[in-house]
Amino acid sequence: MAELLHIDSSARPGGSDVNRHGSHTRRLTARFVARWRAARPRDGVIYRDVGLNPPTPVTGRWIHSAFTKPALREPWMRETLAESDALVDELLAADVIVAGVPMYNFGVPAQFKAYIDNIVRVGRTFGFDRTRKGDPYWPLLTEANKTLVVLSSRGDFGYGKGQRIEHMNHVEPSIRTAFGYIGITHVESVAIEYDEFADERLAASIAQAEAEVDALVDRLLEPRLATARAV
Repeated sequence: MAELLHIDSSARPGGSDVNRHGSHTRRLTARFVARWRAARPRDGVIYRDVGLNPPTPVTGRWIHSAFTKPALREPWMRETLAESDALVDELLAADVIVAGVPMYNFGVPAQFKAYIDNIVRVGRTFGFDRTRKGDPYWPLLTEANKTLVVLSSRGDFGYGKGQRIEHMNHVEPSIRTAFGYIGITHVESVAIEYDEFADERLAASIAQAEAEVDALVDRLLEPRLATARAV
């Protein structure tokens, strides 16, 4: 069995397939999870909506607590880190992380940035030792074999690799950097574009993205299904 961590970070409630002003990323993440569970209904799903219920942003007290050794933490420190601990526990339990992350002003939503800040944790997802030779930082999840799927949406078009405004896309690159830092380097992505145009180009982009999501699910499932057939 596998565990999926399903994250939505759009400020828009509902998917664009059921709500005229709904979220394209919620539409894609729901499609991904539904297709996965149709093939493997016994796999678990943890759901976290950081778009409508944002994690608490990092504060000075959070930093003080996180960089205090666990055995030396005072009760208020453990309380300060409780939400972050829950988010990290969910991440550690997951085999596949499916994150809906729309582009807001060329980067990730503040809600998702707060999520990243809570799960990039010294001693839990990355190590730090100032006396260590070479790099004092190292990822702790390298051997966990996790897959991150980023499903995004953009108002404009041409943000893809080699396209006209690739340099203005700070969504997928920043996510790859943050998750790679803690050892999650297998990253897949699909995006809808032309949202602000609201014409046939948007419709075509949605159709293409949905087909890519279906193909991605099938590709990620294939080795698991093959293993199950061999047993």
